[in-house]
This record gives sequence, structure tokens and C-alpha cells, in this order.
Amino acid sequence: MKNKILKNEQEYEKACMRAYEIIHSNESAIEPESSEGEELELISLLIETYEREHYQVLPPTPAEAIRFRMEQLNLKQADIAPLFGGKTRISEVLNRKRPLTLKMISLLHNYLDIPLESLISDEKIYQLNDKREAQILQNPVIRSLKTRKETKLV
Repeated sequence: MKNKILKNEQEYEKACMRAYEIIHSNESAIEPESSEGEELELISLLIETYEREHYQVLPPTPAEAIRFRMEQLNLKQADIAPLFGGKTRISEVLNRKRPLTLKMISLLHNYLDIPLESLISDEKIYQLNDKREAQILQNPVIRSLKTRKETKLV
């Protein structure tokens, strides 16, 4: 296989198959400096780039992040109920009937080490109205930050 930028799903599948072939061609470890090692590294970079551009991975909702951490730590709802103020409240949060409070977010981060970004990113997106957005974007520093952030999302 000639290694080149992956432009479509067929090329992506071929690259994945080639990576699989290289990995499973030897019973011993592949030496990084060998021709197979270098080819695998290059193919891996091509695959990673293609996946980053074509397969959007959305961040977890706060409920998903909490459930994931509970699973990692083998915890039950009852185990972490004190962080929420009771068993009923944790059930409501995990079923998305109640939003997390600032206190819950802080406690979940401090006791379970859940990243703050995972706990505060929810479906509700706050936006300024057009008049206020135009006003805030008059500042060139803020405008460049917003532009840079929007570029990352694309």
C-alpha cells in the first residue's frame, strides 16, 4: 500500500487493514526503527488524522461522565448520594430531570476527580443576543479568542 493522505472511507479502511496486518504479522514486538515500525507509525498518523476530521467525538453529558466514573470506581448511586444531598436527587440528576448545582459540581470534582469540563458542559448553551454580541466583539482580543475557538470546532 502506498502511504498517502486518506481522502475517503475506502482509503481509510485499507489503511486500517494494513495496520492490522502489520500488527499481527509478527509474534514478537515490532521495533520502532524497523521498516514495519516506521510504516505502522505513518499509517497510524494518517488514520488518526482521518478520524479526527471525519468522526466527531462529542464530549459526555454530565450524567454520562458521572455514570462512567461510577463504573470506573465500582460505585453505586447510594455510595455517592451524600455528594448530591440524597438518593432521590442523584437519581434525578442521572435521569436528567434535575441539573447539577455548583455545589454538586464542586463535590463531584473534589471527591471523584471528574473533570470540571465534563460536569459543566450540558445541552444548554448560553449565548448573547445579537446587540450584546456585537458590543463584546468590538474588543479585538475577545474577537480573536472567539474566532480561534470557532476554528477549532470546525
